[in-house]
Amino acid sequence: MSNGPANKPLHVGIVVGEASGDILGSGLVKELKAHDPNICFTGIGGPLMQKEGFESLYPMERLSVMGLFEVLGRIFELVGIRRGLKKHFLANRPDVFIGIDAPDFNIGLELQLRQAGIKTAHYVSPSVWAWRQKRVVKIARAVDLMLTLFPFEAKFYKSHNVSVRFVGHPLADLIPLKPNREAARKALSLQNMDSMVAILPGSRSGEVSRIARSFFEAAELIRKENPSTTFVVPCVNQDRFDQVEEILKEFPDLNVSLVLGRSREVMAASNLVLLASGTATLECMLMKRPMVVSYRLNKLTYWVMQRLIKTPFVALPNLLANKLLVPELLQDDATAVNISKAALERLSDEGQNEVAAAFTSLHESLQRNASSEAAQAVLDLVRR
Repeated sequence: MSNGPANKPLHVGIVVGEASGDILGSGLVKELKAHDPNICFTGIGGPLMQKEGFESLYPMERLSVMGLFEVLGRIFELVGIRRGLKKHFLANRPDVFIGIDAPDFNIGLELQLRQAGIKTAHYVSPSVWAWRQKRVVKIARAVDLMLTLFPFEAKFYKSHNVSVRFVGHPLADLIPLKPNREAARKALSLQNMDSMVAILPGSRSGEVSRIARSFFEAAELIRKENPSTTFVVPCVNQDRFDQVEEILKEFPDLNVSLVLGRSREVMAASNLVLLASGTATLECMLMKRPMVVSYRLNKLTYWVMQRLIKTPFVALPNLLANKLLVPELLQDDATAVNISKAALERLSDEGQNEVAAAFTSLHESLQRNASSEAAQAVLDLVRR
């Protein structure tokens, strides 16, 4: 596909803010290049996108910040980056701009670019259906097209007359319907284990500092009941590895194996997963593994969000099923006693077969060849 009278290559602007966005972005870039290898990509992207030939103008890690109040400490830097991106895209006008996740950063940028006559799309809906629903008014002004990963999100946007396409989730395409536990254990050299519990305390420093100790205290209680239980913690990068290793010094009698990366393999190898709420809950669901979801936020952030949230659930499996498939232990309920109790119930609960069947059904509903669907939606938008 070419653009313009002189066959000028299509220019696509993309901004992602964290690793999950980099995964989505790399799949999208790859599919768009399959339509036209001459497409030019600029903005902010991570290592996976850059491997596909994406030109990143700023380090992706500078956008990786969360929480209503945590952002304040970085506000001037973030405003400066957004101003720089706006200047770049107005001087080098893309045929379409796509913000991938990072809604607080991207939607404002999308609005500015759309007002300047640039077509915009947003890939991965913010949780507008769950809290701060009035944001949909700004989103309608900011984007020509919303690309959603989940069907309930598309339903919400249609009800608010926002152009939307449900594309499915790339992880549902990537992960097999029947993951092989023994193959995963062999790949990780973790064979001959009776019961293995994976612990995923989050990908950000703040998440880990708030919830990891409760997970490890719960692990001690689980070990008392089931002495043969083994614990494995996959760490998203070296910084989290070092952080978790430091925290584990407070638990000298707890035998925990740390793994750098490979979280999906660790989940596949496990009998149960203790994890912080977020995208990892979707991966765990796709792995058909029972889980206990826990989370803590900054107290002030949580106090504010409690008053804004409009849904009864936070874990993605529960949101997709619209019922409580997996336990959610949040904030003050995220105690070692509560986590260990829920974990032990699931390690011995034969009813987990029913949960696994529900997970399989949800998995099938998300399999749509998402990256290809998203790329086609973007090209359709450009052609409009």
